[in-house]
Amino acid sequence: MLGKPQPPLEIACPENKERIRLPAPDSVAVFPINLRDAIMHRESRRLYQKEPITLAELSFLLWCTQGVKRNVHGEYTLRTVPSAGARHALEAYVLVNNVEGVPPGLYRYLAIEHLLAEVNTEPYIAEKLFQACLSQQFVKKNAVTVIWTAVPYRMSWRYSERGYRYLFIDAGHACQNLYLGAEAIECGVCAIAAFDDGAMNQLLGLDGENQFVIYLATVGKVTSSIP
Repeated sequence: MLGKPQPPLEIACPENKERIRLPAPDSVAVFPINLRDAIMHRESRRLYQKEPITLAELSFLLWCTQGVKRNVHGEYTLRTVPSAGARHALEAYVLVNNVEGVPPGLYRYLAIEHLLAEVNTEPYIAEKLFQACLSQQFVKKNAVTVIWTAVPYRMSWRYSERGYRYLFIDAGHACQNLYLGAEAIECGVCAIAAFDDGAMNQLLGLDGENQFVIYLATVGKVTSSIP
């Protein structure tokens, strides 16, 4: 209504960054569990096996949390999670610790293209994430940590100040889908809201205003509790 330009659907990624094409989400075999069982057995799990997850499993989980089902003329996207006004103001990063065929490090999930883009593969990055998560031990012993960031203007462009509360609602939608998707591939998840905001934003190279970390979750292989 004010004539301000619509923000892009996704933050641009530098072309010189290494990219990893993710397998199609339907390429991973999922256990035939029904929704009732998935909800019943969903719980936060902090103990993980040393077994890595596959790239296809990571692809499936990322698709569950932010997967694009349809790009409508570049104006908005329809995804696997709801979002106020289809604004989808979240970006997803992944700290890889133990994924088959993927070097450890920090990556960004480009949902529209369904691929990973390298952000930082220096060996200290996992330790810094651990410290920014207030030294919670299970952060060191998982396969991946998913980090969601919020881009407030993408939401406030339509909803003004009220849009800020929608950011947190959307983060909850994404994380719950991660929990439920993980149940289908014998993985466990633990959401994390206790972290040092400044340290986490600095780790990802964010200014904390135009983009900031809003939620995290660890993922790793567990012994399935589904009958």
